[in-house]
Amino acid sequence: MAEGDNKSANILAQETAQLEEQLQGWGEVILAGDRVLRWVKPWFPAALMGVVSAVFLMIYYLDPSVLTGVSCAVMLLCLADYLVPTLAPRIFGSNKWTTEQQQRFHEICGNLVKTQRRVVGWWRRIFALKEEKPKVYFMSAIISLLAMAWIGQQVHNLFLMYLIVSFLLLLPGLNQQGIISKYLGMAKREINKLLKQKEKKNE
Repeated sequence: MAEGDNKSANILAQETAQLEEQLQGWGEVILAGDRVLRWVKPWFPAALMGVVSAVFLMIYYLDPSVLTGVSCAVMLLCLADYLVPTLAPRIFGSNKWTTEQQQRFHEICGNLVKTQRRVVGWWRRIFALKEEKPKVYFMSAIISLLAMAWIGQQVHNLFLMYLIVSFLLLLPGLNQQGIISKYLGMAKREINKLLKQKEKKNE
């Protein structure tokens, strides 16, 4: 068991080091984005939502076709991939890189690797469910897809995408500020109260 844990930890460390090397040119930008997503300053959430809202309003106003939208998105990614590693050291100053920043960059890369592992693990569990319990897999897939199709039919696709993107961008800050754990704890307490009341009535 200990050997398995050590092997898994070594693989995690190796994958984290590889990711750090790949993202080294993006280090300053990633740290700046991390500060915004974690709400280091109280006005960061408002600024973040303002930028997201402006982008989606521009998309709504221009109303590009799917092909145009995908082409523009890929073009922006290519430009960022080329320009960011070149311009970031000049803007942020690579000589200002501190031990604390390096440690935070290492933590971010480690979290990204762990998230990737979780996604792969969920994907494997879905296929394992398909092999072990095909009926449960089939019913779960059909119900989930029908629910998603119904939501997509009721809500405008661009507005739905806006809500999803906003939630994902606000999620790290909500988690960092303890807001999610706070409301989850309140929900658990209310559920426990209801269950206890139900048990008393049954008695």
